Amino acid sequence: MSKFSRKKSIFSVVGLFLLIGSAGMLYSFTASDNNRVNATNKVVSTPVVAAISNHLYDSLHFDQAGLSRNAFECAVTGFSRLLNEGRLHNDSILTIVDFSLSSGRKRLFVINTKSGNILFNTYVSHGRNSGGANATSFSNDPDSYKSSLGFYITGNTYKGQHGYSLKLMGEEDGINDNAFDRGIVMHSAYYVNEKLAMSQGFIGRSQGCPAVPIALYKPIIRVIKEGSCLFLYSPDKSYASNSKLIQPLG
Repeated sequence: MSKFSRKKSIFSVVGLFLLIGSAGMLYSFTASDNNRVNATNKVVSTPVVAAISNHLYDSLHFDQAGLSRNAFECAVTGFSRLLNEGRLHNDSILTIVDFSLSSGRKRLFVINTKSGNILFNTYVSHGRNSGGANATSFSNDPDSYKSSLGFYITGNTYKGQHGYSLKLMGEEDGINDNAFDRGIVMHSAYYVNEKLAMSQGFIGRSQGCPAVPIALYKPIIRVIKEGSCLFLYSPDKSYASNSKLIQPLG
């Protein structure tokens, strides 16, 4: 865990509760006529989501950790949609992987949306064919050994080739919906560690899985398993134009 795990924010607690609502409806976070419950149970407008995102981003000091503002705003937008559609069974957790950062940076962020705590901020791998230190190429194809961007819903745990692991279901057609068939899961890996990051500036790569450090994989998986939202972000133009989950809300 990083120093950010100890931080709490009033904006985190209030902002996300306003966003998700107590009955699955989304609330607006602005003044005037937007300051009301969305009685039609539709997703709130982009300016409202952006306002909430900015408050949370600033109050949790994600800029200091390196998480991009756009990654966070996209994550909140997609999280809102998935929640509003009833697709999340665990709405207390939002996990973001920011592939705009080098693998030598701590680019995995696990956020408790109800308490406002940042639970984990650590290293995570990308696919060997997605790039060297930076992930720049992505694929949904079998045997591509590339990472797939987008939104996932976490599944059950199992004991596989890498021990205790977590199944991931890609939620975006044509972008990551082959993840389950490709065997894209979260697991531990010896090549995901701080010593490598410090000595060479980057960590090892996977066959497309978001692998995490051996010292943290069990607690991370236990927290995010069974129906929470996982978002793999990159400022990739193809993803930005094809993902329905991050398009402007209306």
